[in-house]
Amino acid sequence: MSIFVFLAVLGAALLHATWNALVKVGTNRVGTMMVLSGVQGLIGLAVVATQAMPAAAVWPWLIASGVIHSAYKLFLTFAYEHGDLSRVYPLARGTAPMITLIVGALWLGEVVRTSEALGILVLGLGILMLARGVWTSGESRKMLPFAFGAACATAGYTLVDGLGARVAGNATQFVGWLFVLDGIIFAAAMLGLRGRGALPGKGRIWLLGSLGAAASYASYAVAVWAMTLAPIALVAALRETSILFAVVIGWITFGERMTRAKAISVALIATGVVLTRL
Repeated sequence: MSIFVFLAVLGAALLHATWNALVKVGTNRVGTMMVLSGVQGLIGLAVVATQAMPAAAVWPWLIASGVIHSAYKLFLTFAYEHGDLSRVYPLARGTAPMITLIVGALWLGEVVRTSEALGILVLGLGILMLARGVWTSGESRKMLPFAFGAACATAGYTLVDGLGARVAGNATQFVGWLFVLDGIIFAAAMLGLRGRGALPGKGRIWLLGSLGAAASYASYAVAVWAMTLAPIALVAALRETSILFAVVIGWITFGERMTRAKAISVALIATGVVLTRL
């Protein structure tokens, strides 16, 4: 992985943590996510208007991607209704690199160097330690099934999108269409689950959702582009440095506690990032 791709993925990680914080800061998280998905879909439409139609072989990947991204957003939205950013985010994002590494190595023939694999494992250890507080600090455990569901969805769309973008041969086209489909699927699913209560109200929810959509779209466009140039498992692992940013945002913005365990976990995550660059 070149230094340019490396820095681009780190920038994407910061954007990812930022849009999650924007969803968390709102009082109506379902409505904020509805706006975010809708604006993403509009951005996607603007992008695909400049692109050729995808080949027939690309559409199964796009449909699968839209479904998995919508599942991720559903799980994440419900998790944030029960937990802090600095707890939900590590659980939702943390196990995905390990799942991706195992699947990529065993079934997709991805070649990951020893130092990179070690870095991913160290990242995983730090993330698990960071998430341990849900059991020891009296926080709601209702977040757990949703957070772990988001983690599985993260691993799923990482693999599907990385491979799908390679089949398409055009990351810009692929990302544009996946967010169009995701916006439609997510809106239909949330309306089915919450009815009219899922509709966004007035006020800053539109600003938060729109800003989150721009950050999310840019973040993922960079990530999918990077997956066409570097091993999927490595890109996925580097994206998880967003956990560092999320912990800091949660501490400074939301007043979430920064304990010794959190500090050690953050140090392990940083060490894992360094190992992936050796």
